[in-house]
Amino acid sequence: MAPPLEGLYAITPDWSDTRRLLTTTEALLAAGCRILQYRHKTASPCHRAEQAGALRALTQAYGARLIINDDIELALAVGADGVHLGADDGDLVTARARLPAPLWLGASCYQSVDTARAAIAAGADYVAFGRFFPSNSKPLAQQAHPDLLRTARQQLNRPICAIGGITVDNAPPLLTAGAQMLAVIGALYEAGDPGHRARAFIKLMSS
Repeated sequence: MAPPLEGLYAITPDWSDTRRLLTTTEALLAAGCRILQYRHKTASPCHRAEQAGALRALTQAYGARLIINDDIELALAVGADGVHLGADDGDLVTARARLPAPLWLGASCYQSVDTARAAIAAGADYVAFGRFFPSNSKPLAQQAHPDLLRTARQQLNRPICAIGGITVDNAPPLLTAGAQMLAVIGALYEAGDPGHRARAFIKLMSS
């Protein structure tokens, strides 16, 4: 049975070292993370295909979902479970038409419930808001407030994901406000013990 659209949502960093990427990701999956997004903005197409294929095998072994960032062709090629698109990553209606029905389509909606509403109308299965805290992956992005999640939870009929500088310590207000998924990069992949950190997130989200 496929995992639901909720819980810890790990996003890969721009690591060229595939062995390091796989070792760290496996620690997260072994700890219970069941949603993984492959995101690598600087890799060559061949390197992206290699890493995505290896992550597909790993997520299948752990019964986890693999989402590909900004690349429908790659998602289809490796048999991923979905695609996540930002504002500049392509048309959601076109993406939805190309993705078979079981595959997820996620959309970055930044600080706008109206953008999320439009994304849902275009076929998005979940919507992501942020950044909520300072983030190395998006240092210039505008900051969102937890009240945004509360409004989105009240008005939208899709799972809601929070992203941007999230840690175990600063996550509780986001969960209280309505986030059903926490998208995390640095706090997981840069942790001294990634598995322990993943379990801490999962425990927090299940309490």
